[in-house]
Amino acid sequence: MRNTADDLTPSILPPNATAVAGPGAAAFHTTHWSVVQLAGSGGSPEAQAAMAALFRAYWYPAYAFVRRSGHDSATAQDVVQEVFLALVSKEQLASVGPDRGRFRSYLLAAINHHLANEWNRRHSQKRGGGAPHVNLDSLVAEDLYSSEPIEQRTPEVLFDRRWALTLLDRASVALENEWRLAGKSASFIRLQPYLAGDHDAPPYAETAAALDSNEGAVRVAIHRLRRRYRELVRQEIAATVDNPGEIDDEIRYLMQILRSAP
Repeated sequence: MRNTADDLTPSILPPNATAVAGPGAAAFHTTHWSVVQLAGSGGSPEAQAAMAALFRAYWYPAYAFVRRSGHDSATAQDVVQEVFLALVSKEQLASVGPDRGRFRSYLLAAINHHLANEWNRRHSQKRGGGAPHVNLDSLVAEDLYSSEPIEQRTPEVLFDRRWALTLLDRASVALENEWRLAGKSASFIRLQPYLAGDHDAPPYAETAAALDSNEGAVRVAIHRLRRRYRELVRQEIAATVDNPGEIDDEIRYLMQILRSAP
């Protein structure tokens, strides 16, 4: 018996899926701001894990910004590490929240402040106070940076572009995890190429045969996959802005940044 669209796609979200705040929603369920505040709440294992998660997610946009601002690789590594440690050690993160606006704007302001006033005050070891040190792989960082467009691009635009790509990547990983938890990794691998459009993806008939299905079921599964991906992108962006009313503006801006890339 051939698989239907329901057989190819997860029927329910996994238990740990985060709800998406739609238009007019009163509040977000889980946001980067809640992680930020947890990261600044002290030296508990939970706070350190939250800080490490923020660092892993957003170190490269910060690194690329510092590099494009004219600093060498070693300085960029130091600045990124010290900015995050300074945010914890000065207890800034514990007192901030969605009322501060977009998280990317807050982080960029913190980096600019550090570049102007603090990057050469390398005493993070003295003030760390138990904050986690997360090693930034310089080889990975420079490899990524060397692949950036060579044309003139301001540090701010590069920061926003990498930020947008980071959010899209996080949504893609979350989507893959949902399918994996539903036991449908094989279907996801076959359908994933269609996320970015049909131009470079295999013909529907080929994918249908590989999944023991039919073209109609594959089309429906792809539609559901894209719809869920859009929801997860909105979820990622919702977690970085002040209120639900800003989500669409942020999406339009970040998509504009990506479309302007060569």
